[in-house]
Amino acid sequence: MAKKDYTGLTKDILELVGGKENINSVFHCVTRLRFKLKDEKIAKTDEIKNLEGVVTVMQSGGQYQVVIGNHVPDVYATFLQVANMSGAVDNDAGEENKAGLLARFIDMISGVFTPILGVLAATGMIKGFAALILALGWVTATSGTYNLLNIAGDGLFNFLPIFLGYTAMKKFGGTPFIGMAIAAALVHPTLSTLTAGNPLYTLFKGSLFQSDIRITFLGIPVIMMSYASSVIPILLSAFFAAKVEKGFKKIVPDVVKTFVVPFLTIIIMVPLTFLVIGPVATWAGTLLGAATLWIYKLSPVVAGLILGGFWQIFVIFGLHWGLVPIAINNLTTLHYDPVLATTVMVCFAQIGAVLAVMLKTKNKGLKSLTVPAFISGIFGVTEPAIYGITLPLKKPFIMSCIGGAVGGGIIGATAGKLWMFGGMGIFVFPAFIKPGSSLDMSFYGAIIALVAGFVVAFVLTYLFGFKDPANKEKATNEPKTVKVIDRNRTQEVASPLKGKVIPLNQVEDAAFSSEVMGKGVAIEPSEGKVVSPVNGVVTTLFKTKHAVGITSDNGVEILIHVGMDTVKLEGEHFTAYINQGDTVKAGDLLVEFDIAKIKAAGCEVTTPIIITNTGDYAEINPTAKKAIEQKETLLTICG
Repeated sequence: MAKKDYTGLTKDILELVGGKENINSVFHCVTRLRFKLKDEKIAKTDEIKNLEGVVTVMQSGGQYQVVIGNHVPDVYATFLQVANMSGAVDNDAGEENKAGLLARFIDMISGVFTPILGVLAATGMIKGFAALILALGWVTATSGTYNLLNIAGDGLFNFLPIFLGYTAMKKFGGTPFIGMAIAAALVHPTLSTLTAGNPLYTLFKGSLFQSDIRITFLGIPVIMMSYASSVIPILLSAFFAAKVEKGFKKIVPDVVKTFVVPFLTIIIMVPLTFLVIGPVATWAGTLLGAATLWIYKLSPVVAGLILGGFWQIFVIFGLHWGLVPIAINNLTTLHYDPVLATTVMVCFAQIGAVLAVMLKTKNKGLKSLTVPAFISGIFGVTEPAIYGITLPLKKPFIMSCIGGAVGGGIIGATAGKLWMFGGMGIFVFPAFIKPGSSLDMSFYGAIIALVAGFVVAFVLTYLFGFKDPANKEKATNEPKTVKVIDRNRTQEVASPLKGKVIPLNQVEDAAFSSEVMGKGVAIEPSEGKVVSPVNGVVTTLFKTKHAVGITSDNGVEILIHVGMDTVKLEGEHFTAYINQGDTVKAGDLLVEFDIAKIKAAGCEVTTPIIITNTGDYAEINPTAKKAIEQKETLLTICG
């Protein structure tokens, strides 16, 4: 079957979120495009919700989330091509984050863990499969088959700090490979030989933090820890490493910056991590694991009821990210996790409610949505069910939460534990098997929780029902409004700059050269002044002052984008003389910029002038001149 083309959908999303200039970063999870926007108010949320191919839009945790469904990876890949973006790289790294503390924490955790969750779940499934065939007696613990599968599943988790070193440094605005180098030192195989033999002496003897000292660094005692599979040490190390790297970038000469900055960063951060950050973070992780277990043991059933019942609400608001690092930390310190174990069967409560809706609804459109939502829910992907079916109907969502609480309570009562970070839905069951042991009540309790949660949600939804939406028949004789374009009417857009005229398809940025943003032309400016090309209103002025949007009195929407990648200058070398919402006349000074300093900063000054509502016109013709002065005709618009 031919692969579906999502170019139209992604173009619409890009335009409606405010264009590339309003995007700090974009990445995806299982079902959503997750944006960090400069200004969420610019995004046209209602219009995005109405796009065919979009389930809904959620705004939470500092993210603008466009829920797509199971095909989000294909939509994401197409979006990156259309927008000419490289992926989940923040353009606002280092800027003041005005979001609340919780939103900032959730954003940080999701940014660090989301890129590896898919492969982490996949390798967990392999490890779970190895544990399952061993528990069933199909292989022995010494067989090559079991050990190779176990290695394949355990490799990522054992070297997890290296993966987190990459994603964390990327999130904190540092060089990812520096983060990997620091993390690789933490799990270097030589470390195991340094812990052998009698200790030189013991620190903190008799306390919770008692540590044998076997080596020193410049005479300073090194508390040796095991950092395999650890989370907190590398996160803290990457956080400080990003700041150290930025500091050196400011003072190291450009000619040697490529290797001197990494050299200085690594030679400082590796010893600092072993001496201070690693031990403190490891102790903190141990205490966090112990505290989590203590709270859970107060009443496993109550913990299961609460987490299972509210898990879907946590997911909707992005709050579930706060539990992910706790679960991974528990796997590292306790070698199992009871927290997420109480939540993983919630997806079956959700599809129990969906099945009841499927059987009761008379609405053809709603019934057609239930089948794919039910199937995807079996594999743990419930966003289509939540946003497309149960949440809009209200009661089924409530019933699914009740079913989730019942399932979570049963897992708590049967002491259910996840022994690895496994898959979702039906693929999670092997994660309930302790490696090297037989099937126990933890595994069977998960099956009971699945059945109970599914049945409770199904029965409650079926009995108490919901308000069934009426079928909407399309009117065949309803008149349609058609926009008539007068192809004999022409408008002129003057040049906002003085300089050399360049065809748009010669601009290096594909978002402009491909005319995704609209048709137009580019100018290589010889003077750092931008004037208004029309009479109109300033509809957009970005904080970085490098881009201005103007709507003419006749409705022509014009984007003037000074330079390539000049957003990273954060407004430096730019001076704006207007504000968003100002009325301007043709020739009014809008922005001044320093060409020499912008080039010295490594940016081009080639400036595209784009008609962003190109589709409203029959033709947009650029001038034939090779060089142009301000106020001379640059574009002629027909229609």
